[in-house]
Amino acid sequence: MSLKRVYTLAGMVLTAIILIVVLLTSWYTVDESEQALVLTFGDAGEPVVEPGLHFKVPWPVQSVEVLSKETFSLQFGYEEKDGKIKDFPKETKMITGDEYIVLADLVVQWKITDPEGYLFNSDNPKEILYDATSSSLRSIIGSSLIDDALTSGKAEIEADVRDLLTELIDDYDIGISILAVKLQDVELPNAEVRSAFTAVTDARETMNTKINEAKKYRNQRTNEAQGEKDAIISRAKGDKIARVEQARGDVAVFDKLYNEYKSNPEITRKRLVLETLENVLPNAEIYIMKDSGDTLKYFPIRQMENQTPPAKQEGSDENE
Repeated sequence: MSLKRVYTLAGMVLTAIILIVVLLTSWYTVDESEQALVLTFGDAGEPVVEPGLHFKVPWPVQSVEVLSKETFSLQFGYEEKDGKIKDFPKETKMITGDEYIVLADLVVQWKITDPEGYLFNSDNPKEILYDATSSSLRSIIGSSLIDDALTSGKAEIEADVRDLLTELIDDYDIGISILAVKLQDVELPNAEVRSAFTAVTDARETMNTKINEAKKYRNQRTNEAQGEKDAIISRAKGDKIARVEQARGDVAVFDKLYNEYKSNPEITRKRLVLETLENVLPNAEIYIMKDSGDTLKYFPIRQMENQTPPAKQEGSDENE
Protein backbone atom coordinates (compact mmCIF):
# COMPACT_ATOMS: atom_id res chain seq x y z
CA MET A 1 0.00 0.00 0.00
CA SER A 2 1.34 3.36 -0.96
CA LEU A 3 1.92 6.21 1.48
CA LYS A 4 -0.57 8.39 -0.38
CA ARG A 5 -3.29 5.82 0.07
CA VAL A 6 -2.54 5.65 3.79
CA TYR A 7 -2.88 9.41 4.12
CA THR A 8 -6.11 9.31 2.21
CA LEU A 9 -7.62 6.64 4.45
CA ALA A 10 -6.45 8.47 7.58
CA GLY A 11 -8.01 11.68 6.32
CA MET A 12 -11.27 9.95 5.60
CA VAL A 13 -11.33 8.38 9.07
CA LEU A 14 -10.54 11.70 10.72
CA THR A 15 -13.22 13.43 8.68
CA ALA A 16 -15.72 10.75 9.68
CA ILE A 17 -14.79 11.18 13.35
CA ILE A 18 -15.18 14.93 13.09
CA LEU A 19 -18.54 14.55 11.39
CA ILE A 20 -19.72 12.17 14.07
CA VAL A 21 -18.55 14.53 16.84
CA VAL A 22 -20.26 17.46 15.12
CA LEU A 23 -23.41 15.44 14.67
CA LEU A 24 -23.51 14.25 18.27
CA THR A 25 -22.59 17.58 19.92
CA SER A 26 -24.64 20.01 17.85
CA TRP A 27 -27.90 19.38 19.65
CA TYR A 28 -29.23 18.71 23.15
CA THR A 29 -32.59 18.17 24.83
CA VAL A 30 -34.08 19.74 27.94
CA ASP A 31 -36.73 17.96 29.98
CA GLU A 32 -39.58 19.79 31.73
CA SER A 33 -37.86 19.25 35.07
CA GLU A 34 -34.48 20.46 33.81
CA GLN A 35 -32.66 23.62 32.83
CA ALA A 36 -29.55 23.94 30.66
CA LEU A 37 -26.59 26.28 30.60
CA VAL A 38 -24.71 26.66 27.29
CA LEU A 39 -20.99 27.37 27.64
CA THR A 40 -19.10 29.03 24.76
CA PHE A 41 -15.39 28.46 25.37
CA GLY A 42 -16.26 28.31 29.08
CA ASP A 43 -18.33 31.51 29.07
CA ALA A 44 -21.89 30.89 30.32
CA GLY A 45 -24.88 32.26 28.49
CA GLU A 46 -28.49 32.64 29.55
CA PRO A 47 -30.11 29.55 31.10
CA VAL A 48 -32.35 27.54 28.79
CA VAL A 49 -35.52 26.51 30.58
CA GLU A 50 -37.84 25.71 27.67
CA PRO A 51 -38.20 21.94 27.27
CA GLY A 52 -37.53 20.25 23.95
CA LEU A 53 -34.79 19.87 21.33
CA HIS A 54 -32.20 22.64 21.05
CA PHE A 55 -29.19 23.18 18.77
CA LYS A 56 -25.74 24.64 19.45
CA VAL A 57 -22.29 24.98 17.98
CA PRO A 58 -20.53 21.60 18.17
CA TRP A 59 -17.90 20.79 20.75
CA PRO A 60 -15.35 22.11 21.61
CA VAL A 61 -16.82 25.54 20.83
CA GLN A 62 -19.91 25.08 22.93
CA SER A 63 -20.81 22.62 25.68
CA VAL A 64 -23.96 22.15 27.74
CA GLU A 65 -24.49 21.64 31.46
CA VAL A 66 -27.97 20.30 32.33
CA LEU A 67 -29.25 20.88 35.87
CA SER A 68 -32.47 19.93 37.60
CA LYS A 69 -35.26 22.38 38.40
CA GLU A 70 -36.76 20.09 41.04
CA THR A 71 -36.79 20.73 44.77
CA PHE A 72 -34.02 19.02 46.74
CA SER A 73 -34.05 18.05 50.42
CA LEU A 74 -31.06 18.38 52.70
CA GLN A 75 -31.28 16.09 55.74
CA PHE A 76 -29.27 17.56 58.60
CA GLY A 77 -28.43 15.26 61.51
CA TYR A 78 -29.75 12.05 60.00
CA GLU A 79 -29.83 10.08 56.78
CA GLU A 80 -32.69 8.01 55.40
CA LYS A 81 -31.93 5.19 52.98
CA ASP A 82 -34.15 2.29 51.97
CA GLY A 83 -36.63 3.15 54.70
CA LYS A 84 -33.98 3.06 57.42
CA ILE A 85 -32.90 6.14 59.37
CA LYS A 86 -29.35 6.64 60.55
CA ASP A 87 -28.75 9.34 63.15
CA PHE A 88 -25.64 11.46 63.61
CA PRO A 89 -25.86 12.65 67.26
CA LYS A 90 -22.49 14.40 67.19
CA GLU A 91 -23.74 16.75 64.50
CA THR A 92 -27.11 17.44 66.16
CA LYS A 93 -25.89 18.01 69.74
CA MET A 94 -26.03 21.70 70.66
CA ILE A 95 -26.53 24.02 73.66
CA THR A 96 -29.57 26.23 74.19
CA GLY A 97 -29.54 29.79 75.44
CA ASP A 98 -30.22 28.64 79.03
CA GLU A 99 -27.35 26.11 78.81
CA TYR A 100 -29.26 22.87 78.20
CA ILE A 101 -28.02 20.22 75.78
CA VAL A 102 -30.47 19.17 73.06
CA LEU A 103 -30.38 17.08 69.92
CA ALA A 104 -31.90 18.88 66.95
CA ASP A 105 -32.18 17.80 63.33
CA LEU A 106 -34.06 19.29 60.42
CA VAL A 107 -34.81 19.17 56.71
CA VAL A 108 -34.01 22.02 54.33
CA GLN A 109 -35.81 22.21 51.00
CA TRP A 110 -33.88 24.05 48.29
CA LYS A 111 -33.58 24.37 44.52
CA ILE A 112 -31.14 25.69 41.92
CA THR A 113 -32.19 29.15 40.78
CA ASP A 114 -28.90 30.40 39.28
CA PRO A 115 -27.17 27.65 37.25
CA GLU A 116 -24.08 29.77 36.56
CA GLY A 117 -23.55 30.56 40.22
CA TYR A 118 -24.20 26.94 41.19
CA LEU A 119 -21.60 25.65 38.70
CA PHE A 120 -18.82 28.22 38.99
CA ASN A 121 -19.05 30.13 42.30
CA SER A 122 -18.08 27.19 44.50
CA ASP A 123 -16.46 23.81 44.25
CA ASN A 124 -19.13 22.05 46.32
CA PRO A 125 -22.33 24.08 46.88
CA LYS A 126 -24.05 21.19 48.70
CA GLU A 127 -21.30 21.10 51.31
CA ILE A 128 -21.53 24.87 51.74
CA LEU A 129 -25.31 24.53 52.20
CA TYR A 130 -24.82 21.81 54.81
CA ASP A 131 -22.31 23.89 56.78
CA ALA A 132 -24.51 27.00 56.56
CA THR A 133 -27.47 24.95 57.82
CA SER A 134 -25.47 23.71 60.79
CA SER A 135 -24.30 27.23 61.61
CA SER A 136 -27.78 28.73 61.35
CA LEU A 137 -29.43 26.04 63.48
CA ARG A 138 -26.79 26.24 66.20
CA SER A 139 -26.99 30.01 66.25
CA ILE A 140 -30.77 30.08 66.69
CA ILE A 141 -30.86 27.20 69.20
CA GLY A 142 -28.05 28.90 71.12
CA SER A 143 -30.19 31.99 71.59
CA SER A 144 -33.43 30.11 72.41
CA LEU A 145 -34.75 28.68 75.67
CA ILE A 146 -35.10 24.95 76.22
CA ASP A 147 -38.87 25.27 76.68
CA ASP A 148 -39.26 27.01 73.34
CA ALA A 149 -37.12 24.42 71.56
CA LEU A 150 -39.06 21.47 72.95
CA THR A 151 -42.62 22.83 73.00
CA SER A 152 -44.41 25.80 71.52
CA GLY A 153 -41.42 27.72 70.13
CA LYS A 154 -40.54 25.35 67.28
CA ALA A 155 -42.36 27.35 64.62
CA GLU A 156 -40.52 30.52 65.58
CA ILE A 157 -37.19 28.67 65.61
CA GLU A 158 -37.88 27.29 62.14
CA ALA A 159 -38.67 30.77 60.83
CA ASP A 160 -35.52 32.25 62.38
CA VAL A 161 -33.34 29.44 60.98
CA ARG A 162 -34.85 29.93 57.52
CA ASP A 163 -34.21 33.67 57.59
CA LEU A 164 -30.62 33.30 58.79
CA LEU A 165 -29.85 30.49 56.35
CA THR A 166 -31.33 32.46 53.45
CA GLU A 167 -29.15 35.43 54.37
CA LEU A 168 -26.02 33.27 54.49
CA ILE A 169 -26.77 31.57 51.16
CA ASP A 170 -27.38 34.94 49.51
CA ASP A 171 -24.00 36.15 50.80
CA TYR A 172 -22.23 33.04 49.53
CA ASP A 173 -23.92 33.41 46.10
CA ILE A 174 -23.86 29.69 45.25
CA GLY A 175 -26.90 29.82 42.97
CA ILE A 176 -29.50 28.13 45.19
CA SER A 177 -32.59 29.37 47.06
CA ILE A 178 -34.01 28.15 50.37
CA LEU A 179 -37.67 27.17 50.13
CA ALA A 180 -38.47 25.79 53.58
CA VAL A 181 -36.94 24.66 56.85
CA LYS A 182 -38.64 22.00 58.97
CA LEU A 183 -37.48 20.81 62.39
CA GLN A 184 -37.76 17.04 62.61
CA ASP A 185 -36.85 16.24 66.21
CA VAL A 186 -35.71 18.32 69.15
CA GLU A 187 -35.10 16.16 72.19
CA LEU A 188 -32.99 15.83 75.28
CA PRO A 189 -29.84 13.69 75.16
CA ASN A 190 -30.86 10.82 77.51
CA ALA A 191 -33.83 9.24 79.29
CA GLU A 192 -32.94 10.56 82.75
CA VAL A 193 -32.82 14.16 81.58
CA ARG A 194 -36.04 13.68 79.59
CA SER A 195 -37.79 12.28 82.68
CA ALA A 196 -36.68 15.23 84.83
CA PHE A 197 -37.73 17.72 82.19
CA THR A 198 -41.11 15.98 81.83
CA ALA A 199 -41.64 16.32 85.58
CA VAL A 200 -40.82 20.02 85.40
CA THR A 201 -43.14 20.45 82.44
CA ASP A 202 -45.98 18.67 84.25
CA ALA A 203 -45.46 20.86 87.31
CA ARG A 204 -45.54 23.94 85.12
CA GLU A 205 -48.76 22.77 83.47
CA THR A 206 -50.30 22.16 86.90
CA MET A 207 -49.23 25.66 87.97
CA ASN A 208 -50.80 27.19 84.86
CA THR A 209 -53.99 25.21 85.46
CA LYS A 210 -54.22 26.46 89.05
CA ILE A 211 -53.54 30.00 87.92
CA ASN A 212 -56.28 29.76 85.31
CA GLU A 213 -58.71 28.36 87.86
CA ALA A 214 -57.83 31.17 90.28
CA LYS A 215 -58.35 33.75 87.55
CA LYS A 216 -61.69 32.17 86.67
CA TYR A 217 -62.79 32.29 90.33
CA ARG A 218 -61.58 35.87 90.64
CA ASN A 219 -63.51 36.88 87.53
CA GLN A 220 -66.60 35.10 88.83
CA ARG A 221 -66.43 36.81 92.22
CA THR A 222 -65.67 40.13 90.55
CA ASN A 223 -68.73 39.78 88.33
CA GLU A 224 -70.88 38.85 91.32
CA ALA A 225 -69.59 41.81 93.30
CA GLN A 226 -70.16 44.05 90.32
CA GLY A 227 -73.71 42.75 90.04
CA GLU A 228 -74.32 43.34 93.75
CA LYS A 229 -72.88 46.83 93.47
CA ASP A 230 -75.10 47.60 90.49
CA ALA A 231 -78.13 46.25 92.38
CA ILE A 232 -77.34 48.39 95.44
CA ILE A 233 -76.84 51.45 93.27
CA SER A 234 -80.11 50.71 91.45
CA ARG A 235 -81.98 50.34 94.77
CA ALA A 236 -80.38 53.51 96.09
CA LYS A 237 -81.47 55.40 92.99
CA GLY A 238 -84.97 53.99 93.40
CA ASP A 239 -85.05 55.03 97.08
CA LYS A 240 -83.78 58.45 96.12
CA ILE A 241 -86.52 58.90 93.55
CA ALA A 242 -89.15 57.60 95.99
CA ARG A 243 -87.98 59.92 98.78
CA VAL A 244 -87.81 62.88 96.45
CA GLU A 245 -91.34 62.17 95.29
CA GLN A 246 -92.48 61.68 98.88
CA ALA A 247 -90.86 64.95 99.87
CA ARG A 248 -92.58 66.68 96.99
CA GLY A 249 -95.88 65.18 98.14
CA ASP A 250 -95.23 66.30 101.72
CA VAL A 251 -94.44 69.78 100.46
CA ALA A 252 -97.67 69.83 98.46
CA VAL A 253 -99.65 68.68 101.54
CA PHE A 254 -97.93 71.28 103.70
CA ASP A 255 -98.67 74.00 101.18
CA LYS A 256 -102.30 72.93 101.11
CA LEU A 257 -102.50 72.93 104.92
CA TYR A 258 -100.78 76.26 105.05
CA ASN A 259 -103.35 77.74 102.70
CA GLU A 260 -106.16 76.33 104.86
CA TYR A 261 -104.43 77.62 107.97
CA LYS A 262 -104.26 81.11 106.54
CA SER A 263 -107.99 81.06 105.84
CA ASN A 264 -109.14 79.29 109.08
CA PRO A 265 -106.28 79.21 111.59
CA GLU A 266 -108.26 78.15 114.66
CA ILE A 267 -110.14 75.29 113.06
CA THR A 268 -107.05 74.06 111.24
CA ARG A 269 -105.01 74.15 114.45
CA LYS A 270 -107.55 72.03 116.35
CA ARG A 271 -107.84 69.55 113.49
CA LEU A 272 -104.08 69.15 113.34
CA VAL A 273 -103.95 68.60 117.13
CA LEU A 274 -106.59 65.88 116.92
CA GLU A 275 -104.96 64.17 113.95
CA THR A 276 -101.59 64.25 115.72
CA LEU A 277 -103.08 62.68 118.85
CA GLU A 278 -104.66 59.94 116.74
CA ASN A 279 -101.30 59.22 115.12
CA VAL A 280 -99.29 59.34 118.33
CA LEU A 281 -101.78 57.47 120.53
CA PRO A 282 -103.70 55.23 118.15
CA ASN A 283 -105.06 52.88 120.88
CA ALA A 284 -105.66 55.41 123.61
CA GLU A 285 -109.12 56.61 124.65
CA ILE A 286 -109.15 60.34 124.89
CA TYR A 287 -111.76 62.34 126.82
CA ILE A 288 -111.88 66.03 126.17
CA MET A 289 -113.68 68.08 128.79
CA LYS A 290 -113.72 71.57 129.99
CA ASP A 291 -111.91 71.81 133.27
CA SER A 292 -113.20 74.45 135.65
CA GLY A 293 -110.94 73.39 138.48
CA ASP A 294 -113.53 71.21 140.24
CA THR A 295 -113.17 68.21 137.97
CA LEU A 296 -111.48 65.14 139.31
CA LYS A 297 -108.18 64.77 137.56
CA TYR A 298 -108.20 60.96 137.65
CA PHE A 299 -111.40 59.29 136.63
CA PRO A 300 -111.02 55.51 136.04
CA ILE A 301 -114.12 55.01 133.98
CA ARG A 302 -112.92 51.84 132.20
CA GLN A 303 -111.88 50.24 135.45
CA MET A 304 -115.31 50.82 136.86
CA GLU A 305 -116.92 49.44 133.74
CA ASN A 306 -114.81 46.28 133.89
CA GLN A 307 -115.67 45.62 137.54
CA THR A 308 -118.50 43.05 138.03
CA PRO A 309 -121.08 43.81 140.73
CA PRO A 310 -120.88 41.63 143.87
CA ALA A 311 -123.23 38.64 143.99
CA LYS A 312 -126.19 38.90 146.33
CA GLN A 313 -126.34 36.57 149.32
CA GLU A 314 -129.14 33.99 149.44
CA GLY A 315 -132.07 35.09 151.43
CA SER A 316 -130.96 38.61 151.64
CA ASP A 317 -133.79 39.84 149.41
CA GLU A 318 -136.37 38.03 151.45
CA ASN A 319 -135.18 39.59 154.63
CA GLU A 320 -135.18 43.09 153.29
